Amino acid sequence: MMWVIVSSFLVYTGFVAWFSWYKTRETDLTSSDGYFLAGRSLTGIVIAGSLILTNLSTEQMVGLNGQGFGESMVVMAWEVTSPIALIFMAFIFLPRYLKAGISTIPDFLEQRYDLRTRQIVSILFLLGYAVAYLPTVLYSGALVLDSIFSLSTISGTSQFTTVMIVAFAIGIIGCCYVIFGGLRACAISDTINGVGLIIGGFLIPFLALVALGGGNLVYGVDKLLHANPAKLNAIGNHESSVPWTVLLTGLLFNNLFYWCTNQAIIQRTLGAKNLAEGQKGVLYAGFFKIFGAFFLVLPGIIAFLLYGEGGLKNADMAYPSLVTDVLPLALSGFLAAVLFGAILSSFNGALNSSITLFTLDIYRPIFKPNAKERELVKVGRIFAGGLAAVAVIVAPFIIFAPSGLYYYLQEMFGFYNIPIIAMVLVGFFSKHVPSSAPKITILVHIVVYALSKVFLGHVNFLYVLSVLFPLNIFVMVLVGKLRPRTTAYELYDSKKVDLTPWKHARIFSIFILVLMIGVYAFFSPIGVAEASAEYLPMSLVFMLGTLVLISGVIWFWRSTTLKQRKQEAERSKFNQALKQSSL
Repeated sequence: MMWVIVSSFLVYTGFVAWFSWYKTRETDLTSSDGYFLAGRSLTGIVIAGSLILTNLSTEQMVGLNGQGFGESMVVMAWEVTSPIALIFMAFIFLPRYLKAGISTIPDFLEQRYDLRTRQIVSILFLLGYAVAYLPTVLYSGALVLDSIFSLSTISGTSQFTTVMIVAFAIGIIGCCYVIFGGLRACAISDTINGVGLIIGGFLIPFLALVALGGGNLVYGVDKLLHANPAKLNAIGNHESSVPWTVLLTGLLFNNLFYWCTNQAIIQRTLGAKNLAEGQKGVLYAGFFKIFGAFFLVLPGIIAFLLYGEGGLKNADMAYPSLVTDVLPLALSGFLAAVLFGAILSSFNGALNSSITLFTLDIYRPIFKPNAKERELVKVGRIFAGGLAAVAVIVAPFIIFAPSGLYYYLQEMFGFYNIPIIAMVLVGFFSKHVPSSAPKITILVHIVVYALSKVFLGHVNFLYVLSVLFPLNIFVMVLVGKLRPRTTAYELYDSKKVDLTPWKHARIFSIFILVLMIGVYAFFSPIGVAEASAEYLPMSLVFMLGTLVLISGVIWFWRSTTLKQRKQEAERSKFNQALKQSSL
């Protein structure tokens, strides 16, 4: 009965809200560090849970399962290759972010280039969140909640109206978390919901397999493996949505932006109490992402076998239909509450990052340079309400998007993601590229990417990103050669947190990579999938390439760390000698 679903939903949601308040009641929310970065106090487990929940929401559960329904396990690449980018984050990006003591990515870009670059990138982030990411989260969340609670049927409203109503409710609750609790409240709620999501996430494919087998799990697994083995192939050719040739090029570049420079995601890591805890959180999240395919794509494959190719009105209904059909009534409210928490997490993460960007990168430097900490927090809260209102208005119109939900979101990111990752990397490893370089690069990228949509619309956008990333790097380096900055850049050391790395980071990274390759081997012609002979060498090349790439990253990190330690030891020895001579 519906009251059972509603009761369990309200009990779980209420507990999460109370616990988040209880754990954050003594946090200082009057300072920008306390409000936006949780007072730089987050531990590895909290960071990992928050990263997972901010990333994992209904736009993935609905979108990726929908793509799996319409295609195959090839779309698991969005999940299973994420650990590669997270390893880059742990070894290359995070140590430099924490050393600089930044609050936002544009904050670093101002240190490296200038204030104008910082503001341009902040505006790009805000536009992307307002018209693409936040509305997509709200729309996909509304689809799932509508399916579980039968809101359209009960109210007699259209899907468009239902989405707007549900989006409004999510927006109000999300704003309460962000406005009254700051980042720490969001992170605590994320961690609790993370446990529920793991339980609920794996429960759906388990019950779906039972349904597929007519009540018998073993028969269901047998049918999954043998009814249509081609659907289990994760190695895509050039006609698939994720060709194998882009796994270490366009898709990797896209993931580097998402996991290493996307403010909504990495803000959790910037709140780490030290580098070791930050690396733990990032790598724990990478470990979890490997298994995302089993509840973010596999249910879509099972739904295809249950309902047939034309059994649903559109592919994005695969996951909501499974939730409605296979989940016991008593658990529906619990899963609805967990999914609601996932929706809130992604919504809150982007909203918190947006107000951080607006207040610290736009409001204070442009409108009120001498604004006090309390005023910044107040302005951020007002901006959160306005941005949420825009997202609520835009959300219902996602229903008219011509492409799949998840694919649409990634394509929209393509307008600004590559130049941001390019300017951060060039900023790390060059000393003479001037402030004009990122501005020229952004302009070139947006023009070329837009033209590719007009004249090369039939070409997979990941191929386009594969070309645009080296083009962006080339433009920046070329400008640096033609008009270098007069003074060499040196990364600022803020000394805000301890930068001692996690001693198990390298071995844990290797462990993650072995698991990742194992999952790919399982869902390939080497394992349970069936495909033509051309797919076997594709599988082997990708796996070998992954090992070579990450081995290089770990070697680079190790050599850089040793060099830094040697320089610090020499500096300490020099200072000690200087002190003794003065005595």
